[in-house]
Amino acid sequence: MNILRNPDLREKLSAEYVLGTLKGGARRRFESLLSESALLEQCVSEWQDRLYPLSEFSPGISPSPKVWDNIQAKLNLPLQEQRKTPAKSFWNNLYLWRNVGLISTTIATALLIFLVAKPSTEISPQPSYVAMLSDDKAQLAVVLTGNPQTRKLVVKVMASQTIPSDKSLELWAISKDGVPRALGLVAENGTITLPLPENISTKNFTIMAISLEPKGGSPNPNAPTGPILFKGNWAEVST
Repeated sequence: MNILRNPDLREKLSAEYVLGTLKGGARRRFESLLSESALLEQCVSEWQDRLYPLSEFSPGISPSPKVWDNIQAKLNLPLQEQRKTPAKSFWNNLYLWRNVGLISTTIATALLIFLVAKPSTEISPQPSYVAMLSDDKAQLAVVLTGNPQTRKLVVKVMASQTIPSDKSLELWAISKDGVPRALGLVAENGTITLPLPENISTKNFTIMAISLEPKGGSPNPNAPTGPILFKGNWAEVST
């Protein structure tokens, strides 16, 4: 696909390039095109102008103890007592995801607002909440927007997914109390709208996630049974 002829893809890749989530061969190919295209260079420059000022709100991040251990090992310095940390599942790491960092949420919000804002002849309610769901390689996969007044959640798949015929993608919201709540099945591509149950408040969401489940959804209505494919923070949009 020629990104120079596809405005949506051009914006998406430019944003990921500036964010630093575009990696490996994809980043090298993008940089090669960037050196040859004034249009792409302008797009990247616009994203830099949008996102770089937000970095001022980012708190400092200290490296993990493992980083210092690696440095000491390379310098042949005495290592500190080896630390043993038990492996934790996604659901046991909610504290980590709640504190991923202010800059991630802020930049994600800016990116999402831009991606979902489309000119329209009809006046529709603006989203009050947004989330950007990425895979384990930090590649943007799904954009979510929600409005508690309309009780609707819009799910936009940014990168088409291919799943087995006997599987389904299911959306989950993790609330502040750490309880996952099923919100419905998600299509492999395109955009769908899911109704928000009346007994669920979007203010209580902290993390959104999509799992791979048996056809029709998780047999356990209270938790996913399959792997988590995409996840991201749920953020309120200030207007």
